[in-house]
Amino acid sequence: MKAVLCKQHGLPDTLVVEDIPSLVPAPGQVVVSMKAAGVNFPDALIIQGKYQMKPPLPFSPGTELAGVVKAVGEGVKHPKPGDAVIAYAGWGGFAEEVAVDARACIPLPPGVDFKVGAAFMMTYGTSYHALKDRAQLKAGETLLVLGAAGGVGSAAVELGKLMGARVIAAASTDDKLEACKQLGADATINYASEDLREAVKRITEGKGVDVVYDPVGDKFAEPAMRDMAWGGRYLVIGFAGGEIPKIPLNLPLLKGFSIVGVFWGNFTRKEPQKNEANVRELLGWIAGGKLKPLVSAAYPLAQAARALKDVMERKVKGKVVLVSG
Repeated sequence: MKAVLCKQHGLPDTLVVEDIPSLVPAPGQVVVSMKAAGVNFPDALIIQGKYQMKPPLPFSPGTELAGVVKAVGEGVKHPKPGDAVIAYAGWGGFAEEVAVDARACIPLPPGVDFKVGAAFMMTYGTSYHALKDRAQLKAGETLLVLGAAGGVGSAAVELGKLMGARVIAAASTDDKLEACKQLGADATINYASEDLREAVKRITEGKGVDVVYDPVGDKFAEPAMRDMAWGGRYLVIGFAGGEIPKIPLNLPLLKGFSIVGVFWGNFTRKEPQKNEANVRELLGWIAGGKLKPLVSAAYPLAQAARALKDVMERKVKGKVVLVSG
């Protein structure tokens, strides 16, 4: 079977696609024939050795996938061979076959496409955990989403609107912001051509925002904090902008807002029952048509490097996936 391999840490062009032996599930594992695999910003970090998890070389990147169970290991009762599943792998997803813990598989709801199944777990899981559990977002509050057209950002826009918030989407191009409007954004800011602070003041009539969802960091973090409303919550999601910002701590003191860290991967391990409940809610909304994950492109497995570069260069709207076959 074919697999995208990281044999040395580096940028996407260092990845290779090779034939490797088919996988055999260990006890408690299942082998999934990958139909689609989500491409996420952490995948670009893990191949550079810059992510929290550092698998031994060589390995395949790819944290999430959807496919059909090919084989099950000893002791596995669910899922069964032939079942369509969504799986969270941590790494290994960019391959025609993926071995995962059986407990990391959930049934793919009837009528949900494999590409959609592969594109939702990490982004919607992160964003729902952030907004529901960490920010405790309430209906009627104002939510500012930075990097709003990317994977987690677009999920936050859609979820924020579903949860009853007034959503302000901020992104770097008008084309991206148009996609955010389609997801339900009430207002938009092009922070490449507009002053972020002045735009937020205008849109909120000087009241500020209750929650900031920030997967970008870099130069946008401090201006966003300066536009927080009293008692607000600033969600630290990631640093796709490159720089980890240094924050003047007088800002949360003076404005009475909280800086809240969000690490969905650790949440799934430390609070699995709460995560499972969140995932069930999300799947119900997707199956019912209330959430429609934006999958803007599908690349063949051989073009994994290109897909990762597009994610790193912030060219992607919503999510992109790899497909096998």
